[in-house]
Amino acid sequence: MDPIRQPAKARFGRRKWDKQPSQSAAVLIATVGVSVPPSAIRNAVKLSGGDPVAVVSIARIYGSSLGLPNPGLMPTKAEMDDQRAQVAKAISRLERAGVEAWGQVAATRRYAKTIAGAAKARGVDHVLVVTPEAARWRRFVEGDVARDVRRRLPNEVTVEGVTA
Repeated sequence: MDPIRQPAKARFGRRKWDKQPSQSAAVLIATVGVSVPPSAIRNAVKLSGGDPVAVVSIARIYGSSLGLPNPGLMPTKAEMDDQRAQVAKAISRLERAGVEAWGQVAATRRYAKTIAGAAKARGVDHVLVVTPEAARWRRFVEGDVARDVRRRLPNEVTVEGVTA
């Protein structure tokens, strides 16, 4: 078979872009590179009412060099493994609490857009955004992720910020 006509999976051993998971969930826990605190797990279990809970962890892509993608700005294998471990830990805590849970790790530059897309795809009613504790000036410079997610979702979805 001609190498140009082969699908991306055959050429590189995996699909180039994974599909967005679409299992329905009542609550989405989105974390921006930090571990999910136990208070967020308790809140998600309470809000879900026994329905499934989804966990999304964001691995940061740091930008671009001269407007072109640069592999050095992508998350490293160790960072991706750390994010997967955090998602697995949150899922195990949710399952011990008695709710079904699914997880996903996404690498992106735009946190709010990715979190809002995951929330829309899963049809959630509540989104809990876990962000690291930061000084007020840093939140001003970097922006408030929970506020940005709230702006991208319909009013029926409640978005709550949780600090780790």
